[in-house]
Amino acid sequence: AEKMGLDFDFDFQCEFYLFHTDDDGRPTTVTHEVAGYYDAGPIDLAEGVRRDMVLSLEEAGFAVESTHHGLTAGQHSFVLPARRGIEAADYLQTFKAAVKRIAKRHGLHATFMPKPKAGTAGSGMHINISLFQDGKNIFSDSEAEDGLSQEAKWFMGGIMAHVKGMCAVTNPLVNSYKRLTSGCDAPRDIIWTTKNHNTLLRIPFMRGEDTRIELRFPDPSANAYLTIALCMAAGLDGIAKHLDPGAESARLFASRTEAEKAAAGIDHLPDTLREAATFMEEDSFVKMVLGQEFVDLYVEAKKAEWNEYMSQVSEWEVDKYLYRT
Repeated sequence: AEKMGLDFDFDFQCEFYLFHTDDDGRPTTVTHEVAGYYDAGPIDLAEGVRRDMVLSLEEAGFAVESTHHGLTAGQHSFVLPARRGIEAADYLQTFKAAVKRIAKRHGLHATFMPKPKAGTAGSGMHINISLFQDGKNIFSDSEAEDGLSQEAKWFMGGIMAHVKGMCAVTNPLVNSYKRLTSGCDAPRDIIWTTKNHNTLLRIPFMRGEDTRIELRFPDPSANAYLTIALCMAAGLDGIAKHLDPGAESARLFASRTEAEKAAAGIDHLPDTLREAATFMEEDSFVKMVLGQEFVDLYVEAKKAEWNEYMSQVSEWEVDKYLYRT
């Protein structure tokens, strides 16, 4: 990026859950609150906890842009201000460590697990990216009908072209794919839009110098450094190769069959960590960005994680099949 005279700004909207701990201090998935999206006190029982997190971070020199209650009981959301390059990843890592420590001080456990409970919203790590050259946001084009430059669309094209090979990093857990396939405020289809919040890529309404691309597929269990490295590289590859993201999707395609989506040229993210690891293993671009040795070791670890998961017998399986077979 520096060789091209480009600067990246990243900001993160990071979601997490606050749960109670048991008598031995171990985390549970129990919450006593019933608050929902943007609810405030007194129904939002953790409002004071979030305030403590904000003040503690500010005392340490880390500002918070905004915070609010999440979609379901126990979920919370923080938006961190935009930072340049690696500083953004440093900022996120400090934030996550502080949240866990402050939650513990209140007798709670903060988890960044993507899907800690069935039937509730998963937690995402939405990444907003802006790209600057000589101090000008090159994602903006005031003369374009949608306000987006060709570079912005090529950047999206790069992300969409490489996302399946990136998912083992941006969504690194077995549990990550229970969020992505849930249909609950999480993307699955590889499409972009300016309107809907439930797509792979979204362009928020701000234009001009505030134009940015929002990546809605990563989750907060991801390594921030590897994630932004891959996103930068994929976007720059899209610009260099003029990769077309296709037309904006005016609506979601959840009701379409897979055959109908394929006929319309709509692909989807991996369904499992095993699939994601295979895509990464076969992706020469990801190997170029992260290095062959790293990819080999990482894929080996993720396949082992998947195999360990597959060797388990869940309570759901026992309830579903023990009586019937």
